[in-house]
Amino acid sequence: MAANILLVEDEPAIQELVAVNLVRAGHQVLRAGDAETALRLVREALPDLVLVDWMLPGMNGVELARRLRADERTRSVPIIMLTARGEEQDKITGLETGADDYVTKPFSPRELVARIKAVLRRQRPQATDDIVEIGGLQLDPSTHRVTAGELPINLGPTEFRLLHFLMTHPERVHSRAQLLDQVWGDHVFVEERTVDVHIRRLRGALEATQHDRLVQTVRGSGYRLSADLGVAPALGVE
Repeated sequence: MAANILLVEDEPAIQELVAVNLVRAGHQVLRAGDAETALRLVREALPDLVLVDWMLPGMNGVELARRLRADERTRSVPIIMLTARGEEQDKITGLETGADDYVTKPFSPRELVARIKAVLRRQRPQATDDIVEIGGLQLDPSTHRVTAGELPINLGPTEFRLLHFLMTHPERVHSRAQLLDQVWGDHVFVEERTVDVHIRRLRGALEATQHDRLVQTVRGSGYRLSADLGVAPALGVE
């Protein structure tokens, strides 16, 4: 599945090379030549991953990573640091700022794409094309198909994204605000009750195979997807 990647690189040739290869791999790329522009873009829309060069004009990449990690809104956004500084202490410094990976220049575009995929798989599994299966329910992001055994389940685009997110984060309780940020995007302003509407639609689509029982309401908190179809909802959960 395509990820929205913010590329922060001040060298035009490297920026172009990386961007072209990311687009070729199916990702959407936003570009920034400095940290200030990157912060402005992040305020407008939260990316799935930030790819940042260490040596930037003005605020460097390490300080940018620190700022992203210090802000609750951006704290969980995966960060990969790009740098020509290959010493062990430099790598430690980069990782200690909160970077999820560290890629030393020069690097091959194929290696970078593979490292991005690995980080997304760990940090944001809903941004990958990996097939997810829970309780006999299977979702394939690449073909946009959901099946229960041999039976196809038809979902609208929003219900598909909602189910994908829940299936890649099983047993975790998500508030309506968190689901809006993760499924609709934090730059989209809609009422929190919109989540309830789409949860009802999702359950309706899953009802024929009884997989609607996987989607549980946790009173006063939000929603979660159970990893076990055979377990009845607990007290206080609808």
